[in-house]
Amino acid sequence: MKKIFFYMLLASSLLYSESVRGAAKVTEQELEQIRIAEENIIKEKISQYVIELRDIEEKIAKKDSVWMRSYASYLTSLEVRDSLDKIVERINYLQKKRDKTLSETDELNALVAREKILTSQIEKLKKKDSSPFSILLTPPNIDEIPSITNPIDVFIGISLIKTLDKGFSDYVLKKDELNQLIALLRTEIHIYTQIEAIDTEHKYKEQLELKIKQLERFESALDTMRVTADVYKKRLEIIETNINKEIESQIVKFVKIGVIILVVFIIFFLLKLFVKKYIKDNERFYMANKIITFINFTLIILILFFSYIENVSYLVTILGFASAGIAIAMKDWFMSILGWLVIVFGGSIHVGDRIRVDMDGTTFVGDVMDISLLRMTLLEDVTLTTVLQNRRAGRIIFIPNNYVFTRMIANYTHSSLKTVWDGIDITITYDSNHKKAIHLAKEITKKFSKGYTDITRKQLNKLRSDYSLKNSNVEPRIFSFIAPNGINISAWYLTNAYATLTLRSSISTEIVDAFLAEDDITIAYPTQMLHLEQSAKKAPPFATDEAV
Repeated sequence: MKKIFFYMLLASSLLYSESVRGAAKVTEQELEQIRIAEENIIKEKISQYVIELRDIEEKIAKKDSVWMRSYASYLTSLEVRDSLDKIVERINYLQKKRDKTLSETDELNALVAREKILTSQIEKLKKKDSSPFSILLTPPNIDEIPSITNPIDVFIGISLIKTLDKGFSDYVLKKDELNQLIALLRTEIHIYTQIEAIDTEHKYKEQLELKIKQLERFESALDTMRVTADVYKKRLEIIETNINKEIESQIVKFVKIGVIILVVFIIFFLLKLFVKKYIKDNERFYMANKIITFINFTLIILILFFSYIENVSYLVTILGFASAGIAIAMKDWFMSILGWLVIVFGGSIHVGDRIRVDMDGTTFVGDVMDISLLRMTLLEDVTLTTVLQNRRAGRIIFIPNNYVFTRMIANYTHSSLKTVWDGIDITITYDSNHKKAIHLAKEITKKFSKGYTDITRKQLNKLRSDYSLKNSNVEPRIFSFIAPNGINISAWYLTNAYATLTLRSSISTEIVDAFLAEDDITIAYPTQMLHLEQSAKKAPPFATDEAV
């Protein structure tokens, strides 16, 4: 600015001196000085404008705009196409020439190779050649909007709205960025216009024309983007309105279904209270409670199923394919569910029953604690089986329900029958009074099992209405057999199914004491007789008393 002021002051002083001289002629030297001063002023102004242009270019470069990168790619594609046209023209000329020199032949080969490279580049820049901003001007694609038919789709709808809004926001940001870029370009063009007005050499005329073309491109893109944004926004508003209506409808439907399910829960809860009040038997209450719970959840599943399946034929088709898949892939589960139906509605096993199950070569005896949809839960007790075979007790055993079809399951306490037959074997010698031994064993078993005998007699009378009972003799039974070591007395009696070992222990000790108290009864057990005989001394072979 100081230099400009100096040159202006110099010009004014020269003009002033010219006015003072009056009519005197201005020398050529003075005119030259005035011309130089004016040129310097113009150069200073152009320098200031160039500095402003650099600042604007730096701002554009700092933005790293996608618009500028796309436009640069567009210019590159045009340059490549122009270069390719010139190369093709030169190739055609060289190919038509008959007498080519060695250098022209090398040039032709090089141009052919370059033509291939430029052709591949043009293929990559093909879209940018005709429309440099086609991708940027295209708003985010809206796929097919899914219908909201269940509560899970509500979250999908909300997510879709957020995705669409974010896509539109990004599109608006691109439009704002283009607006800012156009403002900077207009400023640049204004500066170039001022430079062109004072620049006599017109050095910046070509750059001005390029900037005007660039601005026209960007303004055309902005006009297209404004129209597209308005149309896209209205479309989004319609889509979001429809999605919100469907979400609201599903929420109302979900609340109604929730109220219905709550009412069903309350009804079945009151039904459980009624069953608990009027059914005193624990086993019956447990089974009734299980059935009520099963019906409750089944009803809720059916309500949900038919509430969200609109096409019944479609449901039937799905169930057909699903049942086939379940029958193959989930055979064991399917069989367990069928087994559960057989157990619950057939009544062969109840909670609290003592059962025996053979699983993988091992026998388990215990009490049924629970019967679920897929398995029975068994608490292993101390029984004769655990004493003689397993040497373990107290374990929780899980038995798949499908075992009722494939395994041997024995129920010791089926229906009202809570007693089982148990037996004790004891062997006496052949010379013992076996008749007295049989009598003593029978009296002892009668004494200890009398209560269970009476209970069993009553229980069997109740079972006659459901089963055919030919032999209902419940009195103790004594059998005698010839054994290798003597006569085997086998005493059989009725006992509590849950405490067989206790009565077995009591009867065993009583029989042993009674037999030992009798002189003509001897308990037999495996014996061996060892006979020791002293061997006579023998002379060694070939022995002789003759002296050698």
